[in-house]
Amino acid sequence: MDEYTRHQKIWKVLWHLVHRPLCRRFRFTCDELNYDGPCLLISNHVTNWDPLLLAMSLRKHQAYFVASEHIFRQGIISKILLWLLGPIARKKAGSAAATVMDCMRHLSQGHSIVLFAEGDCTWDGETQPVFPATGKLAKRCGAALVTYRLEGGYFSFPRWGKRQRRGRMHGRIVHIYTPEQLKGMKPDEITQVINRDLYENAWTRQQEEPVVYRTGRPAECLESSLFLCPSCGKFSGLRSRKDTLFCSCGASWKVSFDGKFTPAEPFADVASWDHWQSEALEEAVKRAGDPLFSDADVEFTCIEEDGSSKKCRTSVVQHPDFLEVAGEQLAEKEISDMAIIKNRILVFSGKRHYYEVRMKKGGNVRKYLAYLHLSHSEASEQ
Repeated sequence: MDEYTRHQKIWKVLWHLVHRPLCRRFRFTCDELNYDGPCLLISNHVTNWDPLLLAMSLRKHQAYFVASEHIFRQGIISKILLWLLGPIARKKAGSAAATVMDCMRHLSQGHSIVLFAEGDCTWDGETQPVFPATGKLAKRCGAALVTYRLEGGYFSFPRWGKRQRRGRMHGRIVHIYTPEQLKGMKPDEITQVINRDLYENAWTRQQEEPVVYRTGRPAECLESSLFLCPSCGKFSGLRSRKDTLFCSCGASWKVSFDGKFTPAEPFADVASWDHWQSEALEEAVKRAGDPLFSDADVEFTCIEEDGSSKKCRTSVVQHPDFLEVAGEQLAEKEISDMAIIKNRILVFSGKRHYYEVRMKKGGNVRKYLAYLHLSHSEASEQ
């Protein structure tokens, strides 16, 4: 039995095993894909459960998922996953060239691919634009393009949350573009229709179609998303407990099931706060001095080009011009990119190595990513 035949047989067995319990747990309904032939299926990304949920639409259509590289470093679990389903590795904050080549190889052999082209789960409930080269990949692959939208996921299991909230989710097949249709479109046009089809705003949908997402701890781990206090303007002072978000300065807010704050000033909901902190970051940095912010007792991993790694417990410190971790100083221009896995793992490339910083509970890695984007933006304007 060849590898592809094995994956097909395993897919059928696993689908029937997990379909009913998974859909019951998330109150998940979905459209079923009925398309005869290979396809590139592109979806928005809302929760860590998205690959499993999306697979429920593929009862008769086995596919290979592009997955974050960190799942390939989980020992025996990774080996089992590779044998069962053969996912395609995508190194976050690293070059995507090898991933694209693997996708093209599968598609040329008549296999289907699933790609979450935003590259990251949403933090604020709104779909972000896909990578600009996504349209080029869809045009070159020679397969059909299927756009897929997950609805209701943000409030069911927000990225910053620790536990699921009981509500409702749906997986919708928005459109199927045939290879012939794609041939008549430019790559930029394909990217535009992908962004249009995938776009989801959880807050707008909740206003139009209200659903109660029940949990006993609606504020739990919200500090992994929000890093700037509007009362004192300081970094890293926020903490959560059950239904309350509070700061070391004494300010506090109650959080409802649907992410609304009481008091509703200065922000009515999580999304408004999140947008504000992105815009206020530049002024907050000017006030902060040096160092700007830091976190102690983090797990630091340096991954070599050959895949070997070194781990230690250390601190990470953000200075105005460089990031200091484990005694090593990385200038902002040396860090090619950063990304976040789940909600407390920061990964980035620099000095020919791949780095991973894992925070303990209460830590926030988003501020490091936000500051890198700010410094790169300022450098490009100069």
